[in-house]
Order: sequence, then C-alpha cells, then structure tokens
Amino acid sequence: MALDDSNIVPPNNLRLPDALTVRHGSGPLIGRFVIEGDRAARAAGIHLRLRTDLEGLLEFNRRATAAGVWYPLLGTFNPEGTDINEKNGFWIAGENDDGEIIACSAGRIYSWTDTNLEEQVAEVFFGRDTGQPRSITASAAKFITGVSLKAGGTWVHPQYRKRELPQILSRMARAYAMSRWPLDWTFAYIPRVVIEKGVAAAYGAKHISYSIFFPGSRFGEIGLSYTSAREIYDDLGTFLTDELGDPDKFAPGSSDTSLVHEVTSVPSRVRQGSSSRS
Repeated sequence: MALDDSNIVPPNNLRLPDALTVRHGSGPLIGRFVIEGDRAARAAGIHLRLRTDLEGLLEFNRRATAAGVWYPLLGTFNPEGTDINEKNGFWIAGENDDGEIIACSAGRIYSWTDTNLEEQVAEVFFGRDTGQPRSITASAAKFITGVSLKAGGTWVHPQYRKRELPQILSRMARAYAMSRWPLDWTFAYIPRVVIEKGVAAAYGAKHISYSIFFPGSRFGEIGLSYTSAREIYDDLGTFLTDELGDPDKFAPGSSDTSLVHEVTSVPSRVRQGSSSRS
C-alpha cells in the first residue's frame, strides 16, 4: 500500500544529521537525539549516513551474506519483487574511517488505513502474501494499524559488536522515521528465544505480544514487539539522558553486548553473531 503523505525524499547517502528535516513530531527532541546519537557513533568510530537506495542495501547484504557475517534480507526490505522504495523505506549505513560499511539498520513504512498487521502479517515477513502458511495468536496485531514502521535489518560487523551500536542504530532509525512520517506504531518480529535474552527491551521495544509462526521458516515461535509513537518519544528522551550523556561509553572496548537480535532470513540454524530481529 502506498503511503499518501507528502514526505520529502532526501538525496541518497547524506550524513544522517544533514538528511534530517523534521516534518512531524517533536523537532527539538528528534534533532537533539540525532545529533547526540551521531556524536556517540563517531566516538565508536562510525559515521552514520542516510541511504534511500534499497538496491544498495540488497547488494551490500548479499556481499555480507557471502562473507558469512549476515543472513539474506527478509522480503520486507528486499526491493526485488516488493514495493519498497525511497518513498516508503530507508536504511542507515554506518561507515568506518575507510568508508567501509560496518553497520546498518533499516525501516519500512506501511500505511494501513483499512487493514492491520494481523491481515498483513505474511506480507510483512515475506514481502508478498501468496498464501504462505501462518499462525498468529498475537492479539496486538489486530490494533497495529495506521502509519507503522517495520524496524529491522540491523547488523554490525563482527569486529564492532562490543560497542552497543544496535541500541543506537535502532533508535536513530525510529527518530528519523518519526521526523518524516506521522507514525502511530513501530514493530518488529523477534524470535522468543532472543526476546527472553532482553534484546528487544534493550533496543527500546515497550511491549511483546505472542505469538507468530510461519511453518517451514525454522524460526519457531516469534514474538511481536511493538511501541506506540508516544512511547517512542519517551524512550528517546530517556536514552538521550541516561546513555548519550556519555558518548564515550560506546567507544571501542567500553561495552560488551551480543548482536544476536534480528530475523533477516530463514536459515536452517541460528549462527553466533548473526542478526535475529526483523
């Protein structure tokens, strides 16, 4: 579904702060968060850039998958065979000083004025709903409607995975989306085993609803994490005060967290260091 909103598509590959134009939401909070988040990322040796070329994300993902450090993208972020484009999707690329991409996070906007996530659950996972088997008992999927951000595609190179970068990247993606679209919700699909490790909460998810199953996907039980627009602002404000007040905490060697958090494909097994939140 196309989003009927006059959002401005920024030029591709700008520095994230330079790409920010606050058309919706709280400008002062979003602006300050993006500036401080960018500063913290730079303290960790990463330069954040806003990308609107979803083909670039797919190409990079394929290289990273071939190198054995990531999984193939889920359909929702794959521009081949889906309607994701620069008007309803984006990704944030984190580059090191040599210009190499060593981290990223993506977002896909849905405009559900006459439907909800429960009805779109397979399309969000696969990119197209062709009648794939599914089982959904997550009651929250019924009321996730309106303008909704599907968060995912969060990845960090193995050499940079002990700097809590996904916590910054996931929130920077939400902050950017809040500035450009009139969001009602953000949500993600996360395997239950990953949720129970506290990853969803660490990345700002406020609620979990169980469960979603896609028979044959090999992910087992998937939880639906979701956060309202008001709660996104609350989380950004708290993270800004409690975490970004000391950007050096994200510098090399200052923290130790796992990146096993993002569902991005349908692998036969979950490998150490790969992403599991979609």
